Amino acid sequence: MNALDIFFNTDVLARAFPMLLRGLWYTLALGGTAIVLGSILGVLICMMRLYAPKPFRLLAVVYIDLVRAIPVLVLLILIYYALPFAGIVLSSFAAAAAALIMVLAAFTAEVVRAGIQAIPKGQFEASDALGLGFWLTMRKVILPQAFRIVIPPHASNCVSAMKDTALASVVASSELLKQATDAQALYANPTPLIGAALMYVAILWPLVRLTNWLEVRGQRAYTR
Repeated sequence: MNALDIFFNTDVLARAFPMLLRGLWYTLALGGTAIVLGSILGVLICMMRLYAPKPFRLLAVVYIDLVRAIPVLVLLILIYYALPFAGIVLSSFAAAAAALIMVLAAFTAEVVRAGIQAIPKGQFEASDALGLGFWLTMRKVILPQAFRIVIPPHASNCVSAMKDTALASVVASSELLKQATDAQALYANPTPLIGAALMYVAILWPLVRLTNWLEVRGQRAYTR
């Protein structure tokens, strides 16, 4: 048996493909949920850290610092295995999504904060002189400019969140890596892992290229 039969066995890959496809859809659902909800939560936490009363600002700082300091795998294990002792039982999907959302929200909050603070203070003063309220100023003036700044780092964080979905295999989630390892055990061949790796590349490489396109497009729009 040569290397091709071991690592690139097309027969094994064909038989394992339905399992890998189920894992791919699960991974996309998990990653998409984490990216959408984590991004929204991160913006809200950023607003709390910058503009809420002091106790809430301190709470936001503690949350951001603690979650960024805890490895995603540790946080996932705590949510899935420790919360049941407090009477909170989550499914493997919910636990993995919660962990990824919390982590992405913390990083998003810091990225958005940096973007907002990069906007000149004159923008706030001009909006105030025009009689615009705080939320209208943020929605119409500040956030559109800040988002052009934060798109590249935030997209990079989203790519990391999508890759971190592989950690959900430790709580028996049926994501791509779990299905690949199950297929490897079933067929006694590592080809399904190679197939899973190629699928990860297929979904993440376009996201990386999209990041570059958004960055260029944002810079062009900003310079008009």
